This record gives sequence, structure tokens and C-alpha cells, in this order.
Amino acid sequence: MGDDDILDTPDSPQPRPQSLMLAFFGNHVLEEGNLCVYSGSIIDVLGRVGVGEQAVRSTLTRMVNRGLLQRQREGRRMYFGLTPQATRVLHDGRTRIWLQGAVNDDWDGSWTLLGFSLPDSWQRRRHDLRSRLTWSGFGVLYSGLWIAPGNVDVSAVVSELGLAAHVKVFHAQADEATDIESMIRDTWDLESIAARYVTFDKRWTAHLGSGSGDDPIGTRLRLVSEWLWTIRTDPRLPARHLPPAWPARPARETFRRVADRTAAPAQRMAQELLETAPLR
Repeated sequence: MGDDDILDTPDSPQPRPQSLMLAFFGNHVLEEGNLCVYSGSIIDVLGRVGVGEQAVRSTLTRMVNRGLLQRQREGRRMYFGLTPQATRVLHDGRTRIWLQGAVNDDWDGSWTLLGFSLPDSWQRRRHDLRSRLTWSGFGVLYSGLWIAPGNVDVSAVVSELGLAAHVKVFHAQADEATDIESMIRDTWDLESIAARYVTFDKRWTAHLGSGSGDDPIGTRLRLVSEWLWTIRTDPRLPARHLPPAWPARPARETFRRVADRTAAPAQRMAQELLETAPLR
């Protein structure tokens, strides 16, 4: 199962129930340690962003079946907590969302090259590898040869998918004769990446300007889910090789402004709304 499948990120910025569910657990459970949340609390919070009770229940069941959540019964009530797999995905997502900048100003000139050759019958494993590579910042340089800026450690991805014998990884620098700007344009869809940032920035700048007083826990869920959708195909290319006025920087600033505004109120609301129990 690829991270892209786990994150359930659609082709439009409107988040799906599973991505909202993971945003919920990332916002309110990940940092709390071994904790599980009552299903009624989850239904309440996701209802604030338009997800109905039946959709919440079916999403919880599907995520349990996929090994992303674990059930725990407390009396007559059902609680849900994170599995190690979901915890890994959320920690990785937290790094991308909160720790890495949307613009790569510190590129050292290095590239990671990855080549693979898989049997035709391994369609699912090929899809999983491609999804994980895209999430890790890779683009297709040539058929079967992927490239990402910087020194990217993909050993865990390759090992987890059981593909170590079929993948070769190199770290290199481009020759002076290589036109890096042209290579970037040929490898990544810069227009599509830029359009995601513009869409995000317009939507959330309007939100800031409206002085909206809607509930912060729902706003924060939508914010994080939409930002994840925005950055998921961005390999954080070197800033000096991107078009001028690259829209990632203002979009990131807008994200930070809304995140800062909602952080404390959302946390207070979560403490009031969420019924939790220790995860056994």
C-alpha cells in the first residue's frame, strides 16, 4: 500500500473522508502517545467538515481493514487508535507539513537517481513504488529512471516493499553541460504544481479576509488536508531553478497564518469534545 493511497488524496482539493480522518488523528492523537478516541467524538468532529455519520463509520471500518486504525472496546463503546503503519505515515506527513519549507533554498547541487525494473505481473508493487517515490520528491527522468533533488534516503521504502533486488540508487551531481532548468521542466509538471499553490492561497487568503468565526477544529482539519493535497506532488525543487515568483512561498505563508490562528483554539475545543482512553 503506497503512502499516496493511505493519504487518499484526490485530484481536487476537496478532501475525502480518509484524508480528513488522518488529519484528525495527526492533529489530536499523534502527539499524545498511546491514545484512542471514542467513535462518537470522531463523528462529531468530522461532521463539522461535512462528513456524515455513515461515511465516518464506513471510513473507520475501511481503515481498520487496511491496517491503519485499531479498534478497542470500552464497555459498550468503540474507540479507535493508530497502528504503527499509520503512525509512520503521519510522522512523515508531519515533517512535510510542519518542518519542511515549501521552497528549497538550501539545495546543495546533488541529485538522487533511482532505477528499477519489475516483472510485468507486479503491477500493484509497481504502483506502490511509484506512489512512494512521488511522495518522496521523485519525478520520471526517463522510463524506469527517477530523479529527486538532494540526497534522498529511500532504503526504508525499498525494503518495506521487498524490492531491494530490483532497485538501484545513485547519488550524483549534474555535469556543467546539463541544462537543469530544461531537465526540471521535462521531468515535473510545474504548471500543475504551481496551480495547486495558487488555488490554496486564493481560498485561504479569502478565509483570512472574511474574519470567519467558524469553529477552529473544523477549519484546521480542512486546512491541513488541503495543504497536504497541495504539497503532495511538489518535490521541493531548488528555488534558483524555478520560475520567478514561484507561488509556493506566499501559499506557505498563508498556511502558516491560518495554522497559527487556529492552533490554540482547536486544541482547547478538542479537549472539550474528545472522549479518549489509553490504547492497550
